Amino acid sequence: MKNRFSMLILSIICLAPMFWRLFHQGFSESIGLLSDGMTGLMVFLTALLFPHLLRVVLLLLWAMFQTGAWELFGAMQRFPSWEDFHYLADPSFVEKSASGLHLTFPYLAGGLFVSLALASFFPVKRLSKSVFMKGIVLSICLLAIQGYLSRRYDNQSLAARYNPLHWFVRDAASLAFQPAPVILTEADLPPGLRHADLNGTSLLAGKGTAKNVLIVALEGIPGLYYPEIHKAMGVPASEGVEMTHMAESTPDAMLIPDFVAHSHQTIRGEYAILCGDFSKLSNETPKAFELLQNPERAADCLPAQMAKNGWSTHYLQAANLMFMGKDRVMPAIGFQHVHGIEWFTEPNPYEFPWGVIDPVFFRGARKYINELQADGKPWMLTLLTVGTHQPYAAPDEIAKKYASRKLATVAILDDAVGEFVEGLRRDGVLKDTLVIFTCDESHGSDMADWMSCWGLGVILAPEQTRLPRIKQGTFGLVDISASVLDYLGLKIPESLIGRSFFRDYTEPREMMAYTSAKLRWHTAKDQRYECTKDGSCREGHAGSILGYAPENLEPAPEGDGDRFWAMAAAMDHKLTSQKDVQVMKFAGGEIRKLPEKLLPESEWSENLAGAQYLNFPAGSKVHVSIRVKAVQAPKEGIQLKLFIRQYEILTGNIPFPEFPVLHTGEEGGIEFDFENPKDKKSFSFHLVGEGKDASVQMLEFNVTIDRRGK
Repeated sequence: MKNRFSMLILSIICLAPMFWRLFHQGFSESIGLLSDGMTGLMVFLTALLFPHLLRVVLLLLWAMFQTGAWELFGAMQRFPSWEDFHYLADPSFVEKSASGLHLTFPYLAGGLFVSLALASFFPVKRLSKSVFMKGIVLSICLLAIQGYLSRRYDNQSLAARYNPLHWFVRDAASLAFQPAPVILTEADLPPGLRHADLNGTSLLAGKGTAKNVLIVALEGIPGLYYPEIHKAMGVPASEGVEMTHMAESTPDAMLIPDFVAHSHQTIRGEYAILCGDFSKLSNETPKAFELLQNPERAADCLPAQMAKNGWSTHYLQAANLMFMGKDRVMPAIGFQHVHGIEWFTEPNPYEFPWGVIDPVFFRGARKYINELQADGKPWMLTLLTVGTHQPYAAPDEIAKKYASRKLATVAILDDAVGEFVEGLRRDGVLKDTLVIFTCDESHGSDMADWMSCWGLGVILAPEQTRLPRIKQGTFGLVDISASVLDYLGLKIPESLIGRSFFRDYTEPREMMAYTSAKLRWHTAKDQRYECTKDGSCREGHAGSILGYAPENLEPAPEGDGDRFWAMAAAMDHKLTSQKDVQVMKFAGGEIRKLPEKLLPESEWSENLAGAQYLNFPAGSKVHVSIRVKAVQAPKEGIQLKLFIRQYEILTGNIPFPEFPVLHTGEEGGIEFDFENPKDKKSFSFHLVGEGKDASVQMLEFNVTIDRRGK
């Protein structure tokens, strides 16, 4: 009797995701139920192979993965992929994301961990070999049925067809068993993906009159929340939450409903915004990092072009600059003044681990702008918020008034943006400033998976009477740089692509995005493709990459999917494909303070350089060169330590020398090489040190990739 009860508890924890899906969706996601059941059964059988203590560890990992995966889905409407592993292994990221345990799906997490606690106290006898083999056969049958139905009904979203762990394994396996790729180069791409398109009719009959440029990126916000935008796209409001204050403060703005965010991740979105190029349509090393060894292309980015033509250029974000290397990237692309959380003096009224909450941020941003206005020199300023990033900056008393904490932070952001715009209007800033409200990425909506690539486009300009309220046509983050340069009458560098918001176009265009593990592509012939790495690729006639899928979206002809993945790869590698030797520089003389005592869990947060999540191609050789100066050292000196990680797992097969002990005023460093017989992905170098009142100057941190190998 006791063993039966223990077996019941074990089955509950393994099948909890299936029960949870059944409760929320009924049988409408039957393919996903099959995936949940098959995956849970495999975990159940595997758990019974282990002794009790190891079984509890396995079940703990299962509960943590399911909770984390569904929380990611709640935040970004996507499942984790293999390339996301470094986030799961980053204690700083996990700690901040889970701060306060404000879970989107608390009942799922509660069921998993309560049943886990019970399972840890009630051991289960191991299964006989015959019962185990019957379970394996049943699992294989369920897998085959789910696989057939998943391919047959691949018009459904991934979340409707897969358990997160099933998709995670499926996605990882695709890397090892995918067929030889079709190789294309940039020259094979359509013209619209190689050059800027200014062939449209100008709305301004000349350049604009604004002398300043303000770009405001709202963390994760799609067009869904702006009333007129979601109505223009034929989409209902998200659970009754609309950014009405922002709408009321921008009655004269030009709205772009059909506006695309090309990928997940802030650094990728900002690259697209500021450098006039599509962010990578994969999870490989962000192009922003590749700019660090491509100064010619970095000089073509919008901030560099404006600085070259007399504007003072500024970047201000609500979070720490060092995460994702923005302390290096932003100066490299032309920002003369770069600030993060350290710039703000007003404290948060309630705790938020990622940085400055939105009301505090926009009050500080308004002060920053007033200082720029007082200087009298033309300026460009880019702002980035963080309050709508999980775990979401909302106090409990406000959060409980909304369907979710995420929606509560959208409402808080709405009030902050509305007050900000009204303040700019009172200050006279809008009279001579071009203002673009957009996003870095889209956190999407459970209404439809295409909303994960739906961005935000709201334009304020002194010439509003010449601009339409609703701008027709498909645009996206990639178009912002070309639009600003076109508005100002500045020459657009040949490396930039995109169309201008300030022109009318009559012809369709190429537009693409990679979100929720799906490559979306809209061609200049008004064909829409949606392809996933499990082999599914559907196509049909549609006017945009966005919007509900047309009824005629059918399986694409054989080979079309491979061709679009090949074009995406050509876009991804355009910054590096022509160079045998790439030098990525992650230091330039910055002075970093060291913690008095370095704790094991501080390795991520105290990293002195941004050399993270790098990819090295097969057959390449890597040379690492690090040189530092001890600006202030304790009596015993400073000895830095380097940790090398792949997918955040510490590697032990790359030998390198120890750092010398440095005293105040001394310089020292290390150099080493390693070869890559196979591809190495998601490589990170963590450089850390400690010492009371200690600081070092980062003179050099270069990672040189030689594709020629030996």
